[in-house]
Amino acid sequence: MPHHSRRSVLSGLLATGAAGAMAPRPGHAQPQAASVWPTRPVTVLVPFAPGGPSDVVARAIAARMQQGFGEPVVVENRAAANGQVAARQLAQSRPDGHTIMVGSIGVFALNAVLYRDPGYDPVRDFAPITLAVTTPNVLVVNPHQVPATDLPGLLGWMRANPGRAFHATSGIGSSPHLTMELFTQLTGTEATHVPSRGAATAVTDQLAGRAPISFQGLGTVVPYVRDGRLRPILVTSATRSPLLPEVPTGIESGLAGFEVTSWQAAMAPAAVPVAVLHRLHEAVTTALRDPEVAPRLEAAGYTVVASGPEDYRAFQRAEIERWRRVAGTAGISLD
Repeated sequence: MPHHSRRSVLSGLLATGAAGAMAPRPGHAQPQAASVWPTRPVTVLVPFAPGGPSDVVARAIAARMQQGFGEPVVVENRAAANGQVAARQLAQSRPDGHTIMVGSIGVFALNAVLYRDPGYDPVRDFAPITLAVTTPNVLVVNPHQVPATDLPGLLGWMRANPGRAFHATSGIGSSPHLTMELFTQLTGTEATHVPSRGAATAVTDQLAGRAPISFQGLGTVVPYVRDGRLRPILVTSATRSPLLPEVPTGIESGLAGFEVTSWQAAMAPAAVPVAVLHRLHEAVTTALRDPEVAPRLEAAGYTVVASGPEDYRAFQRAEIERWRRVAGTAGISLD
């Protein structure tokens, strides 16, 4: 059985109001269910190990939900199979609002692209709560190997050195991997993939000279950019990051439409009553906007979104289709 840990979050405060009156959807329980919810501990599944982005966001949310609910809010890490084990657990959980999951772009979009059958459907099997946070990737180079300081210089170097353009990522099918595939498709360049065991080891590979270029998450590379060990070329967000304000966006650099974010979202089992889903959305988004939580997440490189459920659903569908095209063109599959 995959290792998992169960940790009770013992601090924080979130006062959530009663859900507004909402008409039930066909096949869903009546809204009155929300008036007695929660009636037992709420479990927040995290499909990865403690300390990663999903875990950080989940614990920030849980710490602000517990006291207001009057019931424990427990974060449970289920790290196995690129998040598939936790996702299947969520899909099979009782749809009463007492089990939700905070997961990544990988769990809620990329697994459906990279596996023929991940064992769950990220759209059909889950009810959207919110797009919690986004964070861009940063295109960085090892300055000891790549002399480029901007996008034209890097493209020139890649075209002149096709056998040396290795790029490090946290793994096959990761957001940095697919971001580089999109980048090379848009620019007509080539780069050889050097997958690693995670973001930290990917940066280690790059610093050691095994892969001179990479896309990495903003929060991962900021310390290395600031101390000069990595040189940033561009950031993949629509606007410049406050953490690296001197680094241009891909769009500014001439890559039309090159906007990519890694993201974390919250979802519940598909058949959760609509009024309970409304309460969950209110509780999670209020926690994300908390004056103590939001600045802490933003300092770590995240942009708090706290979207409405339907906005997140539309975003999720668009992301699945976008990365299906990129992976199909690149021939990437994990089956």
